[in-house]
Amino acid sequence: MIFLILALVLLLELFPFFSFLSYFEGHRIVFSVIYFSIATLSYFGMIRYLLSVRNKQEYYPYWSNVFVSFGFGWIVAKLLLIPVLLISDAVGYLGSVEINQYIDYSGAVASFSLILFLVYGVVFGKYHFKTRTVEVNIKNLPKAFDGFKVVQISDAHLGTFDSISGFNKGIEAVKATKPDLLLFTGDLVNNLATEAEPYIDYFKALKAKYGKFAILGNHDYADYVQWPNELDKKKNLERLREIHSEMGFRLLDNEHVKIEKENETFYLAGIENWGLPPFPQHGDLEKALNNIPKSAPTLLMSHDPSHWDAQVKNHKHAIALTMSGHTHGMQFGIDLPFFKWSPVKFKYPKWAGLYSEGKKHLYVNRGFGFLGFPGRSGIRPEITELILRTEAV
Repeated sequence: MIFLILALVLLLELFPFFSFLSYFEGHRIVFSVIYFSIATLSYFGMIRYLLSVRNKQEYYPYWSNVFVSFGFGWIVAKLLLIPVLLISDAVGYLGSVEINQYIDYSGAVASFSLILFLVYGVVFGKYHFKTRTVEVNIKNLPKAFDGFKVVQISDAHLGTFDSISGFNKGIEAVKATKPDLLLFTGDLVNNLATEAEPYIDYFKALKAKYGKFAILGNHDYADYVQWPNELDKKKNLERLREIHSEMGFRLLDNEHVKIEKENETFYLAGIENWGLPPFPQHGDLEKALNNIPKSAPTLLMSHDPSHWDAQVKNHKHAIALTMSGHTHGMQFGIDLPFFKWSPVKFKYPKWAGLYSEGKKHLYVNRGFGFLGFPGRSGIRPEITELILRTEAV
C-alpha cells in the first residue's frame, strides 16, 4: 500500500512538473525549487493535519487551516490537471503544437482557480451563513399553524470551529429568524462531548416560542475514535445528552411530542440516527410514531436523508415533512438558484434542499459547521426557515 501511495504521489508531481518545465527555458532551476517547495509543504501539511485529526482529535487553528487548504487544493488540482495534460500530449503528438500549448495553459489556469476556490472556502466560505426560506404544504395542517415558522439547523460539528466570532455569525443569523419552533437535526460534535462545552451558552441563548428539539447524528455516538472501554464511551454519550439539555434542547430519541396552538395540534417526531451501512441504525421509526393517529399531520427529524427513501416516504403514516442533514453538501460544489451540483450526489441523490413525492416532503439541510476539509467552497452553511402552509383543498 505504501509503495502504491508513493507511486501515485510521484505521478501527481512529476508528470505536471516535466510537462511545464519546458516553458521555463532559462529559469528551470527557479521553477524546480518553487514547484517542489510548494509540493513538499503541501504534503507535509496534509499528513500532519490528517494524523492530528485521526489520532489525537485535535483540529487546527484558523491560519493553519488556511495553509492546509492550500495543500489540499494543490493535490486535488493535480487530479484535474493530469487528464488535461494527457489530452494535450495527445494533441501535440498529432502535430498541433499551438493547440497543445493552449490546452496546457488552460489546464494550469483551471487548476490554480480550483486552489483559490478551496482557499476561499476556508478563509471566507465556512462562515458565510445563508438563511434559506422554504414554504411547505402540509397535509391536514390546522389553519392555526398556517405560516408557522420551523427553523432547522444541523451538523454543527462544534469540535472543528476555528473562530468564535465566525461561529457567532451563525448564531446571530439563527436569532434573527425568530422561530416558532427550533430544530437541530444531529451531529452536534465530531465525537467528544467536551467539544460542545464552550458553546453551551451560545445555543442556550437561542429562543423559540414553541420549544427547541434535537436528535442525535452518527457522529454523536463517538464511533470514530478508540475508547479504552465501553463505559467511557457510554459516559461520553450521557454527557452529550446533558449538554443538549443545558443548551435548551429536548432530545427526541425515537419519540414524539405534540405542538399545540389555539387548541389545534400537529406532531413532531424524532429518531436516533438511522443510516445505510456502514452508518449505525439506532433509529426506531415505529416507536417514534406509536400512538400518533395515522392521518395526523406529522413532522419527522431524521439525521440521514437516505432514511426517507428507505422507510419514510412509503410509510402508511402521514409523515408530511422529514428534516435531515448529514451530507453537508460535501462542503464543495455549485449551489445556484437555477443549478446545484456536488460530488456528494453520487452517494446521496437527495443531498440538499427540498424534495417532494406526492404529499410527502424531505428537506436536507446543508449543515451549520464543517468536518474534514476545514472550509466550504460553493456550499454555504445553512439556517433553514421552513414556513408551514395549510394545504388548499
